[in-house]
Amino acid sequence: MSTPLPTAQPEDVGLSAAALERLTRVLQERAASGHVPGGVAIVARHGKVAYHQAFGVQDPASGQPMQTNAIFRIYSMTKAIVSVAVMMLWEEGRLLLEDPIERYIPAFATPKVAVIEGGTMSTVPARRSITVQDLLRHTSGLTYEFRGNGPVHKAYAEARVARLRQTNEEQANGLAALPLLHQPGAAWEYSRSTDVLGRLVEVISGQSLGTFLSDRILQPLGMADAGFWVPEAAQGRIAEPFAEDPENGGTVGLLDVRRTAIFESGGGGMVSTAMDYARFLALLLNNGRLDGTRLVGRKTIELMTADHLGAVTGATDLLPPGHGFGLGFAVRKVAGMAPFPGSVGSYFWGGAAGTTFWVDPAERLFAVLMLQAPGQREYYRVLFRDLVYAAVTD
Repeated sequence: MSTPLPTAQPEDVGLSAAALERLTRVLQERAASGHVPGGVAIVARHGKVAYHQAFGVQDPASGQPMQTNAIFRIYSMTKAIVSVAVMMLWEEGRLLLEDPIERYIPAFATPKVAVIEGGTMSTVPARRSITVQDLLRHTSGLTYEFRGNGPVHKAYAEARVARLRQTNEEQANGLAALPLLHQPGAAWEYSRSTDVLGRLVEVISGQSLGTFLSDRILQPLGMADAGFWVPEAAQGRIAEPFAEDPENGGTVGLLDVRRTAIFESGGGGMVSTAMDYARFLALLLNNGRLDGTRLVGRKTIELMTADHLGAVTGATDLLPPGHGFGLGFAVRKVAGMAPFPGSVGSYFWGGAAGTTFWVDPAERLFAVLMLQAPGQREYYRVLFRDLVYAAVTD
C-alpha cells in the first residue's frame, strides 16, 4: 500500500475547511448526477495533506463505492515521472540536454521533415538533430496520431505506433522512420517525445523503463501501487470509467492494465493511486527530496519547471494563455490571462482519462485529482483548480 504523507487540519495550513467541504459537495453531486463515475482528490499545503476524499463509484458496472486507495490509469501524468528519470541520468553526467538523440538511438540519425503542398506530402532533411531538450519540451517535431488528420498523422496511424504488442525499442525505431511534423526546435507540438525518452532511459541505464522507474523512483518514494500494470492481488482496486460517455454516448475504452505491459509507454502507460502520485508531487515541491530521500537537486527542479519555449509557439489547445513549457510540465509565466487561478511559477499536467495535478511553489501547495472520465477531463481540471484555490485563506 502507498506510504501516506503527513496530515493537517485545513485551517492549520491556511485552508478553509468550509470551502473544502464545498469542494466535496460539488464533486459528490457531479458523481450522483452521472456526469462522472467517481474519483479521488488530494490537496496538500506546507508539506501536509489537508484534504483526501473519495467520491462516487469505483466501478459503475458493480456500483462499488470509490475508495481512497483506488488505482487509476494516469496516461500522460506518466510524462512527469519519466522526465524526472531523464534528469536523474543528466545529474549523473550520462547525457547532456543538447545531446542529439541519435547518439543513443541511431535510427534518428537522418530525420526528415514533412512538406505538405496541396494535400501531398514530400520530405526535406531536418536542419538539425532532435536533442534531449527538444524531447523534454515537445519541440522535437514528433506528434501524436490523434492530434490531427494530415498526412503525418495518417502515417503514424498506418504505422500503428500506438500498438501495445511492441517493445519501447521497436516503437522508437518506428517513430524515427516517420516524417517530422515540424523542424526540430521550430514549434511546440504535444507528441510521443516522452515515449522516445522512455527508450533513452533504457539505452543509458541498461534496464527496462519499468525496472528503472521502480528501482530509482517508485520504491524510494514509497509509491507502492504505481507502475505499468496492476498485479492480480490489487486488481479489485482499479477505477473504471462508464461504458458510454454520459454526454455523447460514445464507447469509452481505456488501457487494459490487468496484464503485464510489453510496451512501457513513457508518455502514457502508468497507473497510480492518488496518494502515490501525491508523494511524487511532494518530492517536486520539496525541491527533489522526500522523507530524507533525495532523487534530484534543487537546481534541477528549478530548471525543469522554468519555461523552455521562449518565443517558440505551437498548438494552443493544450497550453493555456500565459503558460509556457518546461522539461516535462506546463509552466505558468503570468498571474493573469489563463481562465483559472494560480501563481507565477506553478506547473501542471494531466492525463487523457481525466487525471490532473499541479504544484504551486509560491503557495507551498499541490493538488491531484484522479478520474476515469476522458470526455469530462477539461471541465474538471478547471473546476477542481477553481475550488481548491477558493479554499486558500492565508
